[in-house]
Amino acid sequence: MATPQTPYEAVLHAARDVTRLDCALDAEMLGAALLGSVYAVAETDREIAVREFVTGFLAATARRRSAAATTIRAVFAALVPDADGAGRIRPGALAPAWSGQLGRVHVTGVWSYGDVYGDQTSYLATYAYDEAEGGPEHALVALVDHNIGITKDVFVGGPAERILEQVRQMCTEDELTWFRTEEPARMRGEVARHLAVTDDLEELPAAGSLATDRALVGARLAVLPAPARATDPAAVPPLTEAERTRLIRGFLGAPEAARFGLDAVADAELASLHFCLGLLLDHAQSFPDADPMRWSPTVAELFLLDWVHRRAVLDMDDAAMLPRVLRGWAAYAARQRGLPAAAARRTDEAIEEMVPEFARLYSTGERRSPATAAVAQLMADGVDPDDPAALNAWIEANRHRLTDDPA
Repeated sequence: MATPQTPYEAVLHAARDVTRLDCALDAEMLGAALLGSVYAVAETDREIAVREFVTGFLAATARRRSAAATTIRAVFAALVPDADGAGRIRPGALAPAWSGQLGRVHVTGVWSYGDVYGDQTSYLATYAYDEAEGGPEHALVALVDHNIGITKDVFVGGPAERILEQVRQMCTEDELTWFRTEEPARMRGEVARHLAVTDDLEELPAAGSLATDRALVGARLAVLPAPARATDPAAVPPLTEAERTRLIRGFLGAPEAARFGLDAVADAELASLHFCLGLLLDHAQSFPDADPMRWSPTVAELFLLDWVHRRAVLDMDDAAMLPRVLRGWAAYAARQRGLPAAAARRTDEAIEEMVPEFARLYSTGERRSPATAAVAQLMADGVDPDDPAALNAWIEANRHRLTDDPA
C-alpha cells in the first residue's frame, strides 16, 4: 500500500480494521487513541486542536464509502459531536451492527474518593450502552490534583464492577483515604474545569492515559448533567485583612500554638512570627483551590522547599522561626478539619524531616527567583527599601548584576 500523504490518510490507514472490532466501546477507544496523537502534539488549546482535526477529517473523507471509512467517521462524530459536520454523520450501510450504539450510553453510578488532606480527588463514573451490542459496562476515572489545579490523569476501561470494587477495597484498607457516592453534576463540573487547564499546558503530565483517552472522556463527561453553576477557582477572592487577622488570632489562641511556644514569644520575635504567619496565608492564596487550612506533607514540601525561597526574603530570625510556625499551623489546621491523628502526625514528621534541607536552601539561596535574590542583596548591602533615593542609587550601581545574573 502507498505511504499515506496526509494526516487524514494516515488515520484512515490506522483505522482500516475498525469494522473487525467486537463492539462500539472498542471502536470508541480506538478512535480516542488516534485523536490522542493530535491532542499530544498540540502546543496549546488541545481540545480545539482535536475538534479542528475532526472537522477537517470529516470534510476530507466525505466521499469515502468503504466500511472502514464510514465507520471511523461515525466514531469521530460520536467522540467530538461539536466538530463541524459531526451532526450530519451516519454510519454507512456496510458499517458493523454495533455502529448504531456509538456514543449511546447512560450513567449507572458516580463516586469520588481521595486523600484526607485534600491533595487529590478522583472521580469514578460507570456507564452502560443502551443496547448490549454496544459493549460492556465500563468506567471513567479522572484524577484531579488540587495542588497544581489540573486533571492530572484520566482512564476509560473495564470491567466497571471490578474497577469499582478495587477502589472500594483500597479506600477501606487505608485510613487516610475516603470514598463516597458523588453527585454526577459535581463530577462533570470539577473534572471539566480542571481538564480545561490541562488542555492548555505546554507539557502534559508524562504518565498515564491522558492523551489516548481524552476524547472519550470528553464524550462521557457530556453524558453527565451540567452543574447548576460553573465554579471558577480564579474567582476566589483574596483574604481580607479582617479575615487574616481572625485566622491568626484563632491560631495564636489554640493549644497548637502553645505547644510550639508561639503563644507568648518575646517582643523581639513578634515581627518574625507575624511575617511567617503571613507567608502561610499568602502561600495558600497562590493555590488554584485556595484554602489556608489545607496542609499535607506534599503542601508543606511545596511551601518549605520551593515557594518560600522563590517568593520571600527571610532574615535569620525568620528562617529560624518558620519551620516552628508551620508545624504549629499544620497541626491546628488538621484539628480544625477533623483529620485523623495519623494524618496530622505524618505531616508534622514530614516537616521536621524537611528542616535541614530548608536550612540548606536558605543558606545557599539557590532557589531564589531573580526578584527575591535582588531584594536579598539589597538588604545585605544595608539599603532601606523605603528610601527612594537610596534605592535608586543602589539599582544604578547594581544594574549590571540585575540584568546579567543568569539566576
